[in-house]
Amino acid sequence: MSLRFTKMQGIGNDFVVFDGVRQRVELDAARIRQLADRRFGIGCDQILLVEPPRLPGTDFHYRIFNADGSEVEQCGNGARCFARFVHDQGLTDKTRIPVGTAAGVIVLHLEADGAVRVNMGAPLLAPAAIPFEADTQASLYELRIPGLDTTELAAAGLEVEDEALRIGALSMGNPHTVLRVPSVESAPVARLGPLIEHHPRFPRRVNVGFMQILSPEEIRLRVHERGAGETLACGTGACAAVVSGRLRGLLAETVRVRLPGGTLSIRWPGGSDPVWMTGPAEPVFQGEIDP
Repeated sequence: MSLRFTKMQGIGNDFVVFDGVRQRVELDAARIRQLADRRFGIGCDQILLVEPPRLPGTDFHYRIFNADGSEVEQCGNGARCFARFVHDQGLTDKTRIPVGTAAGVIVLHLEADGAVRVNMGAPLLAPAAIPFEADTQASLYELRIPGLDTTELAAAGLEVEDEALRIGALSMGNPHTVLRVPSVESAPVARLGPLIEHHPRFPRRVNVGFMQILSPEEIRLRVHERGAGETLACGTGACAAVVSGRLRGLLAETVRVRLPGGTLSIRWPGGSDPVWMTGPAEPVFQGEIDP
């Protein structure tokens, strides 16, 4: 049986979106990997599935699958595409859309100019909530990677202390770590990303952000996403970078985050307030596929 889908992108982070409300969609890990393959399938960073609501007070349920077949809790760029999809497909006429996820409820707002603003919820900072193995909560942690030449990394401008990387760690519904780098262009994303993603102190793996601060109101960011590798954009990664930078007293309340695929606006007043993300979401094409 063929499945109808829409290919979408949010500043270069690309998705295959399935309507699981009006058609039956069965996805296992092998099928997801085939659909996400850029040579033998449709090709995408992640697959998004729209389902009927499960949580009270929500209009839909939102599921996210990485290209490697694993299911994850949250995706910010995907959330914006989700909002645009359900509105464009006539599944709702609302401009304020509460949606259930594996990480809880998020609220999506369709703006008049076509942008989507998302209440991503408050960041989770306690190590157990990330999850991250640490004795106490801190704005910076030391992470040791066996066999890693930290002298070389220190010479390249990365923050290193006592042969350990200095990282921020938090959850935006999914786990993130943030490294400050002097330049995202020369940041060792391909080298360090997989090593940190699979570090044993992150029992559910972790997304890895490389943040260059241009000013208190603007940063550049590259992100290695767990299960996908480096992507052109990561919405929750942008939120995590701004939270980490603010916890260290380096960033303002509202920050422009420049990613390889485009720019997001992230606002976080601090404390238990939610993080707000605003950015575009665009359909690319529609089709049918028989998996």
